[in-house]
Amino acid sequence: MNPKIRLICFLAFILAFGISDAQNVQIDSLKNALRITKTDTLKANQYNQLADLYKEINPDSTLYFANKAALLSSKNDYNFGLATANFNKGNASIILANYSVALKYFRNAQSEFQAALQKDPLNKKAKSGLARAYASSGVVYSEQSKYVLSLKNYEKALEFYQELKDQKNISKVLNNIGILCKSQQIYPKALYYLKEAYKIQLVLKEENAPMTLTNIGAIYFESGKYKEALSYYEKAKAGFEKYQNKRGFALLNNYLGDYYKKQNNILLAQNYYQKSLALYEELQNKFGASLAVYNIGLLLQKQQKYSEALSYAKKSLAYAQEIGVQDQTFHSEKLVSELYESMNNPKEALLHYKNYINARDSIINQETNMKFAEAEMNYEFKKKEALLSEKHKREIQFVIFSILGGLLLIILSLVIYNRMQVKRQLTLKKEVAEYEQKALHLQMNPHFVFNCLSSISSFIVQNGTDSALKYLSKFSKLMRLTLEYSKGSLIPIDKEIESLQNYLELEQLRFDDKFEFEIQSTENVEFNMGLPPLLIQPFVENAILHGMVPKDGKGKISVRFDVQKLQLVCTITDDGIGLSESKILKENSVTAHQSMALAITKKRLKIMESITSKSAKIEISDLNSEPQKTGTKVTLYLPIQYIP
Repeated sequence: MNPKIRLICFLAFILAFGISDAQNVQIDSLKNALRITKTDTLKANQYNQLADLYKEINPDSTLYFANKAALLSSKNDYNFGLATANFNKGNASIILANYSVALKYFRNAQSEFQAALQKDPLNKKAKSGLARAYASSGVVYSEQSKYVLSLKNYEKALEFYQELKDQKNISKVLNNIGILCKSQQIYPKALYYLKEAYKIQLVLKEENAPMTLTNIGAIYFESGKYKEALSYYEKAKAGFEKYQNKRGFALLNNYLGDYYKKQNNILLAQNYYQKSLALYEELQNKFGASLAVYNIGLLLQKQQKYSEALSYAKKSLAYAQEIGVQDQTFHSEKLVSELYESMNNPKEALLHYKNYINARDSIINQETNMKFAEAEMNYEFKKKEALLSEKHKREIQFVIFSILGGLLLIILSLVIYNRMQVKRQLTLKKEVAEYEQKALHLQMNPHFVFNCLSSISSFIVQNGTDSALKYLSKFSKLMRLTLEYSKGSLIPIDKEIESLQNYLELEQLRFDDKFEFEIQSTENVEFNMGLPPLLIQPFVENAILHGMVPKDGKGKISVRFDVQKLQLVCTITDDGIGLSESKILKENSVTAHQSMALAITKKRLKIMESITSKSAKIEISDLNSEPQKTGTKVTLYLPIQYIP
């Protein structure tokens, strides 16, 4: 990377956070106030204010007053004062080019600001100080070519400033992110962030606005757009003259020197470089001074003033070596070697050429590592760029989403209301179906009782009083069981089997063991399955009256419960005279009786289908496929229902 880009961009970094909120407080006023101040914490604050003001004038004085503030703060367990003192010492160390020491101070400041926030989470000054410490750490990490760490620290600072709604410092962080992109020669992104920062600065009439204009101009210059570059430089110059920012003006003079050098106006270029050098030396800024004297040396070399150029080149090399800037050392060694060669001093030329080669190899290794960091930084920038671009659309999106949200709320309300209406209708239909089911069930109860009483009457006539008493005892047991479960919509299968058992025993007694029976339930049938009451009994009754009674000899009735294909299957089989023969022998009363029971059962099955939304049907067939085999088979396919 071009060392001028790196050095000048770094100077821009330290400018962005070099102005404190107490800039307008006069140094003499603070010193007078210190004489009458009694409270240690207040004194610590005043020392810190002095330290901050002196950083533009004398960094050594900044360190002196910051140390005084630190001593008082430590003595009184005053985290905020100690944090601010460390922050001021970090700023002074940056100006003095002690970057690793500066980073240590900023880390200490972060810890102390965090401690102050733990004591008082609503302390906005501590939160603002923490943001400044992160931002300044970003400056140092950038100088150390740790671009990912630099970006992460800027992001943390930006997060705190946005939380505080501090537009002034938001613009500073955006400016520094732009400079970070600029240092990596990612010019489109750099311009984007710098212009976003300038928009805020323009509204706030921010003193750092000229610095941002300077950097925008530098990007246009490096992109070959010299007319646009000069336009921004002129705007920045007017701003620096208004706000009296010496460090910013020194940087701008360096840029103007580069511009006029590009225009081959050597005299004007040298004039601006000399102005830049004078300002940097006045500020004791060896970082900027090293670049300024190097540029002057290059101009003098071009004019073949080798002896004079050598003096500036050596001065640049001395500054660069003193502050440990490797790439400036590399370029200065090369210039010194070339000047000695032009002055016919091969020994010194070779010595400095070797130093130049060593510095070059070191930089190549460093740049190889930087490529990986740059790739990672680009990835981070892509994510952050998307977030920043969305920021300007939020207000419009908020309005649009509010309208859409209102419409969706109305639609959702209508849908919910409609669903409630549909649900209410379905509930009513289900209730009607259940009442119909109960009504049909109630119709079956008197039908069943009437049939049983008829059987008792016939039994008494045929068998006498003693046998009738036995029959009545079984009948009462059956009626109790029937009435017990007639109130519910379902009866457990085991109780249905018990009821059928009692009924078949009664009919056996009545017809003098005219038939035998069996009732089976497979292992597929679960104990808590149920079926409607008196659903099976009419078919068992028909099997007895229309199958067994007309038959010559003894017959058999089988009742079987099973689960097949997710349905409860009830099968009633008899080996009586069969369905066809029964129709021929029926009497009118029997026909009416059968028709009523079957019609009611079919209605009950239809209602069961509507309630459960599952199939329910009945099949009746003759068992006369073989000459010797007769009888009837009734199969009911019912939906599986469970009793709670």
